[in-house]
Amino acid sequence: MTITTSSTPQLNLPTTTKRHKLHHDHHDHHHQQPLIPGLPDHIAQLCLSQINPSCLFSISSSWRRFIYSPSFPPFFSLYAILSPSSSPHTFQTSSSTTTTTTLSSSNSIHFYNFDPISTTWRILPPPPLYPPLLLRHPSFLSRNLSIQSISVSGNLVLLAATTLNLYPALSRPLIFNPLSQAWTFGPTLATPRRWCALGASCSAVYVASGIGSHYSNDVAKSLEKWDLNKKTGEWESKKGLKDGRFSREAIDAVGWRGKLCMVNVKGDAAKEGVIYDVEEDLWKEMPEGMLGGWRGPVAAMAEDVMYVVDEVKGCLKKYVAEEDYWEEVMVCESLKGAEQIAAEGGRVCVVSGGKISVVDVVAAQPRLTVVDLPQGFQAVAVHILPRMPVTDFSI
Repeated sequence: MTITTSSTPQLNLPTTTKRHKLHHDHHDHHHQQPLIPGLPDHIAQLCLSQINPSCLFSISSSWRRFIYSPSFPPFFSLYAILSPSSSPHTFQTSSSTTTTTTLSSSNSIHFYNFDPISTTWRILPPPPLYPPLLLRHPSFLSRNLSIQSISVSGNLVLLAATTLNLYPALSRPLIFNPLSQAWTFGPTLATPRRWCALGASCSAVYVASGIGSHYSNDVAKSLEKWDLNKKTGEWESKKGLKDGRFSREAIDAVGWRGKLCMVNVKGDAAKEGVIYDVEEDLWKEMPEGMLGGWRGPVAAMAEDVMYVVDEVKGCLKKYVAEEDYWEEVMVCESLKGAEQIAAEGGRVCVVSGGKISVVDVVAAQPRLTVVDLPQGFQAVAVHILPRMPVTDFSI
């Protein structure tokens, strides 16, 4: 896809390799010029679908409509959870000894999509009603509370968050499908939770450990699986962890080569690491080299190549499984303080300091681009998913 910033030229990112059946839009056929004069539209679609959409966007309105239609293989774009960047809290004190705290609108979150071809941000349709998802709390001024989301099978899945009374906010996942541009609910969790380990492998979502309304050792050791492709669509209990040490923070269970890799503490602190084999339903110890280099957020591209950003040094590294070590890709000041990353289509997207940086990791010389966010917002999380169709070209 293409990322554009105020200080860097366009950066073309690879489109998805998945091919979609080409359709003929009869409505457009009668109201627009042929896509390629002299060729039937279904042949023209075959030809144009082989070209990078960034090259087609500015040529003609008919080509612009085509790349956003169901007929064109959907290219990747960014889906971000954003929050207002204003002061996080407003405190109101009455004349009596009672003090009340009012959370400002900056505590809210918003879901946005960044289209890399038109270089525009679009707000997503509002999700179904749910309790407010708390990003900050007056009792924890120094840190944000976790809002845990993941991308799986081309969907954005929101699974865990916290309410004002510090209870789990979601009893079942919220799912956004970019192609239908609609939110739906997933199956109800046996125990809604927060501060859990969240990951995906193939078409399945896994949630492990965490706490519910109150701490429970059974919940802290549990593992549940939900396969989006199964018709039953229910959560299945899987083999649990040996202890509850992974309920301390909201962490990623990184899907990698048929396994889920996770550590129990974020950042540069000493930590424990485990690996869950999704086929064997077994937990194993994490290799020493993998654990030693896990010094920040981690993501796997196509569940095959794993990347980490050292949040202290701002160093992006790639895991070399055969030698059990992390190979340096690049070091950049913009990557320091990394909080979350996503990897897809040859790009690693990093959230740090409320900004989103995109690293082209397949280029001969890795390049970093900072994405301009909507004014007044900062990034909480980012995901890479297929673009949304567009029908209104008036903007």
